[in-house]
Amino acid sequence: VQLQASGGGLVQAGESLRLSCTASGSIFSLDSVGWYRQAPGNQRELVARITKRTGTDYADSVKGRFTISTDNAENIVYLQMNNLKSEDSAVYFCNSRRTFGGPDYWGQGTLVTVSS
Repeated sequence: VQLQASGGGLVQAGESLRLSCTASGSIFSLDSVGWYRQAPGNQRELVARITKRTGTDYADSVKGRFTISTDNAENIVYLQMNNLKSEDSAVYFCNSRRTFGGPDYWGQGTLVTVSS
């Protein structure tokens, strides 16, 4: 499945953004969908994901501020980001796996910049 991320931009601290990840096929059949991010000089890290086995997971740093959701009819994965902080600045990538333990599929990334 191909993934296309969008919705990034430049915002001020405290503001909100909603990222979208449009999949070329059905996301309902996937084992997991999620969002990761990578800031300059850092490793890619999990932000939020939905898996068939465990439900929804969030990084501690975004709990209470970010919400992941899906539109299975339109095959879109959303990441609603509220109360953004400068440390949320990164390139955000959407991710999926067809099966548990299977290979990762990545979108092209969308840049989020939060000014303080």
